[in-house]
Amino acid sequence: MSPFLLCILVFRTSSVIPPVLFLVSYFFVVFSESEQYENVERYFNHKLIESNLKKGSLTFLKTDTNETVNVTADLIIGADGAFSAVRKAMMKQPFFDFSQKYIEHGYLELCIPPADNGGFLMPANYLHIWPRGEFMMIALPNQDCSWTVTLFMPFTKFKNLDTEEKLLAFFEKYFPDSIPLIGKKKLVEDFFAVSPSPLVAVKCRPYHVEDKALIIGDAAHAVVPFYGQGMNAGFEDCTLLDQLFQKHNDNLAEILKEFSETRWEDTFAISDLAMYNYIEMRDLVTRPSYKLRKAMDDFIFWLLPNFWVPLYNSVTFSTMPYSRCIKNREWQDRVRFL
Repeated sequence: MSPFLLCILVFRTSSVIPPVLFLVSYFFVVFSESEQYENVERYFNHKLIESNLKKGSLTFLKTDTNETVNVTADLIIGADGAFSAVRKAMMKQPFFDFSQKYIEHGYLELCIPPADNGGFLMPANYLHIWPRGEFMMIALPNQDCSWTVTLFMPFTKFKNLDTEEKLLAFFEKYFPDSIPLIGKKKLVEDFFAVSPSPLVAVKCRPYHVEDKALIIGDAAHAVVPFYGQGMNAGFEDCTLLDQLFQKHNDNLAEILKEFSETRWEDTFAISDLAMYNYIEMRDLVTRPSYKLRKAMDDFIFWLLPNFWVPLYNSVTFSTMPYSRCIKNREWQDRVRFL
């Protein structure tokens, strides 16, 4: 009998975040592709309520009928998000290290609509940033020529903007050029339609239980979004897992053990990098010292691309492990001060 693999996925969408349309489309492309394989079964509306990871047994509640379903698997992979039920079960195991950090800043989504002619209201091939020291606003283009605008700010400041007058005065002071793009009426409607959402980062290890269970993606290493690497880090988990299956000839005990031993350093690194990048995006980018360093990095990179790779390039545009990206930056700092 061939091994039975159970992969637990949680897919959440938000009516406030337009870019999720792309994720939904990609999800259903992959999902439709899986229908070609007779050995892949798909279940919806199943909530994990109990588990024995060492035995590979799980109990689900069917949320549409309130029935319970018991299953067993040779390998359980939990890809069920930052508040993973599989990770929660792992936390009962001895020597499982876990930390969770909420930052004092939240985020709220706004939207710049398409222009009257159906095009973009701003140059489209860029991430637009309004850095304001303690807080910032960014805008990302969407396929329908609208923009997702995200305001990152301390919760205390969000709380103070409790009237239409205060909100408009705040935007007139800090983001005046965005008001005609968003529209005053839409700005007020969207801002007060939802509450700001929190941002959480998760670090834990090990990622497995014997040869029976593994967590990947946000379930293993949720990060704040300021490097845009959360999904990519999850894809890297899959790449490493595939390499280990080939290396160890499907020996699950060795595969999962090595995954935990080798992956944590890079996931901890991208978590730290993402936290740092928020400070850089909202504050450091406005400083002359930052601009000088960036100009120097870009010039040396242009001159010696195989010798000097700036931090952002190494994280975003290369397959260099995240932990090595940090070490590379530390080496560059030492060279700069020689």
